[in-house]
Amino acid sequence: MNVIFLGPPGSGKGTQAHKTSQDLGIPRLSTGDMLREHMKNDTPLGREARAFVEAGQLVPDGVVIGMIRERLAEPDCAQGVIFDGFPRTDAQAEALAKIVRIDRVLNLTIEDEAIVNRMKGRRVCPACGFTSHTSWLDGKEDCPKCGENLTIRKDDAPETVLERLKVYHAQTKPLIAYYQAQGLLESVDSGGDVADVEERVRKALR
Repeated sequence: MNVIFLGPPGSGKGTQAHKTSQDLGIPRLSTGDMLREHMKNDTPLGREARAFVEAGQLVPDGVVIGMIRERLAEPDCAQGVIFDGFPRTDAQAEALAKIVRIDRVLNLTIEDEAIVNRMKGRRVCPACGFTSHTSWLDGKEDCPKCGENLTIRKDDAPETVLERLKVYHAQTKPLIAYYQAQGLLESVDSGGDVADVEERVRKALR
């Protein structure tokens, strides 16, 4: 099964895609994680992508599609994948359709104001990639997995989040109609507790 998670930044795509990946036993593909790894390692691709990401802009399609094509050729993707935050544009969706068949598209919905408040509290471990929120950390500042200091991603700053939402509404939101026309889209309310959203996702996939 090949599943796409759509939704604005901060809607919980990563959390739900990760859980669904575990439930179905297929890999989660996050172009954001791939790009951040390149930026962390200061590769040529990472340096090219950094300026776009930190400004809240989309990385050029050619770069992202090339990464996806290479990843899908790996053996662990043979039984299906979870696409987390990809595609983001009509051009990416059309390119993806030429590479792999999509079975279901889950659109996570949430208000912009709730997203800004949610992302202000997000904390990330620069060492192992663990992600959490201040409301779950009880004042702790170290990663519960590896002990490193948790940090705030530059693209989680409120002004950058607003810019990312602007880009989402202009360039990514049209994908809702694109996949709806194909009969693949299911909308899922991503507000509230993570466990409640997980159950809504499972129901949508059933």
